Amino acid sequence: MTSNPYQDDRGNKDRSITRPAATHMGDPVKPGGSAVRVEGENPFLIGHEMTGGYGTGADILHACTIAVEPGEIAVIVGPNGAGKSTAMKAVFGMLNLRDGHVLLDGEDISALSPQARVGKGMGFVPQTSNIFTSLTVEENLEMGAFIRRDDISPTMEQVYTLFPILKDKRHQAAGELSGGQRQQVAVGRALMTQPKVLMLDEPTAGVSPIVMDELFDRIIEVARTGIPILMVEQNARQALEIADKGYVLVQGRNAYTGTGKELLADPDVRKSFLGG
Repeated sequence: MTSNPYQDDRGNKDRSITRPAATHMGDPVKPGGSAVRVEGENPFLIGHEMTGGYGTGADILHACTIAVEPGEIAVIVGPNGAGKSTAMKAVFGMLNLRDGHVLLDGEDISALSPQARVGKGMGFVPQTSNIFTSLTVEENLEMGAFIRRDDISPTMEQVYTLFPILKDKRHQAAGELSGGQRQQVAVGRALMTQPKVLMLDEPTAGVSPIVMDELFDRIIEVARTGIPILMVEQNARQALEIADKGYVLVQGRNAYTGTGKELLADPDVRKSFLGG
């Protein structure tokens, strides 16, 4: 019987953030894939009319569009099975699009792998398996800076300022933390890449209402620094209250789009998705 409860939990379970071995820091991309500069006015980040699914299966998304600008919080809500997380994964390059494209900061990145999109400035926090449980809090943050070759200590101090409890527990194994504290580690680790955009897949899943409010407060603080935030949330009412922009998806399609306040005030949205 081992005394280490995490020995069978070592290593990275979040395959979306791993990078293949390379001798240089160039973007690893799908064979033949590259970013293409796009002329004209476009949102800072947009998944435009995305249609696709996983592998050779049926399409889950149907001409779905989501976008976010610098300093904004854009929230994707909808019933279970609506394609919310799938839409975010499509933006991140985790499924094949049969139609549509993804633009980031003036470039079409539709052909890039998830790893290459991280190199272009995407920070993605999946809902589960989003920390290294056997590593300390500080080691998790250091792992978040895996694409950087500069001094990461100022960024780490910024993360500790945003999440003070992490500094107090920086030498503690992340697997020993509460659910809310683990989510702070996951968000902090994504911020260590100094992302151009931060994408969060249900960051408040499984946490108490008090912890949810605290996480939303921290998310607002991040957005105030100018980083655009795209977030999938099951707690629709609370998420729309902090949202600059909201997208309601139904069966992989845009059903309603507007500001958070507009969607909260829409009687159809309230009746169908917010409990009246």
